[in-house]
Amino acid sequence: MQHISILLLSICFLYISVFSITAMPETTQVTSPERPNILLLFADDLGYEALGCYGGQDYSTPNLNRLATEGLRFTRAYTSPICTPSRMSLYTGTYVSRHQYYDVIPVHKGTKEAVDFRNRWTTFAQVLRQSGYTTSVTGKWQMATLEVHPQHCRDAGFDSWCVWQIWREGAKTTRYWDPCLNQDGNIRNDVTERFGPDVLADYVITQMKKAIEEEKPFFIQHNMMLPHWPITPMPAEKEAGKLGSLNSMISYMDGIVGRIVDAVDELGIAENTWVIFMGDNGTEAFGEPRHTRDGIVKGGKRDLTDAGTHIPMIVRRPGTIQPGTTADDLIDMADWFPTFCNLANVDLPKNLSLDGISFASRLLENKPFPRQWVTGGYLNKLSIFDGQIRVTTGDSITKENATLHHVLRSLLKSD
Repeated sequence: MQHISILLLSICFLYISVFSITAMPETTQVTSPERPNILLLFADDLGYEALGCYGGQDYSTPNLNRLATEGLRFTRAYTSPICTPSRMSLYTGTYVSRHQYYDVIPVHKGTKEAVDFRNRWTTFAQVLRQSGYTTSVTGKWQMATLEVHPQHCRDAGFDSWCVWQIWREGAKTTRYWDPCLNQDGNIRNDVTERFGPDVLADYVITQMKKAIEEEKPFFIQHNMMLPHWPITPMPAEKEAGKLGSLNSMISYMDGIVGRIVDAVDELGIAENTWVIFMGDNGTEAFGEPRHTRDGIVKGGKRDLTDAGTHIPMIVRRPGTIQPGTTADDLIDMADWFPTFCNLANVDLPKNLSLDGISFASRLLENKPFPRQWVTGGYLNKLSIFDGQIRVTTGDSITKENATLHHVLRSLLKSD
């Protein structure tokens, strides 16, 4: 009887602890006079297992492996298994249960639907811009159809953009060869023969140089278009008349990361720049299992499992982060909003309902981050994962997962 009472008290204590995170997320207020640059390299459809530094054995990622040796590699970063829910959590610092975007906004079909960044949702980019950061975004913009909402990137907090305009004049466009790129409201007509990811990498480097010349701190979110479907030949393959492969697309993405990180170093801003690399959701592997040192990974994008939600996340800042370190803290995609603000020494707006919790103290002082579970959502299903047990809407309640079911119900009641 005594053992049962202790067990019940332990469960109650755990429930109160996790519920307090849901009801009133705490953020670490880091005071610093610095206004460092922040560069986010955000791969499209790339799970943790694709990188060699995570034990992956199928793809070549030497530049990302090198980045891991120069920075901090998070081993347990999680998100939703598809792009719109994941990116909404990133931009707004909220769980899927709050922002309610459980599926892809059909921009590829020319929808008039758009995320309301003017009146409904505040983004970290808006907060950083208001504090004096120059902000830019690239790549896939799936928050609205730009032909219908031409200033949507600006509404979301970005001064400048060079993004793939997915829909134009009644049809879906292409992202790779002969890309349809919208730069600051105009369709670029100088990239017909070029490879879209190369154009975006040029833009990122140009934006960094521009911010340096203007003596302003920058935030750049490089929404990398690779390695998302369709499988297409990379430049050398196209020149040789060969077919493309997921392997070559991941390898080319890795090369772009290397080129941009090298540019940061060559510009002399490495010690004042947070370089962050992560995926937006699991790998689109078309049913093929991936091999790692720890075994085979099956499934991926669209699965509310480890394969669909577990992403790579590497952070580098020489002189601040100890090279070659790892952290096993649980990180939720929503945590980046308050973390970005803390790293930029920007106060969080007091009127926001954020679910994310800042882990800036881990980055700045290498202090453990005590998050107890992470979330993900897809097709009106929400899941939570505590590092060992995963519970998804509709799962049966057992004595092992009862506490997580309580938390899940509380999340589904949030606004």
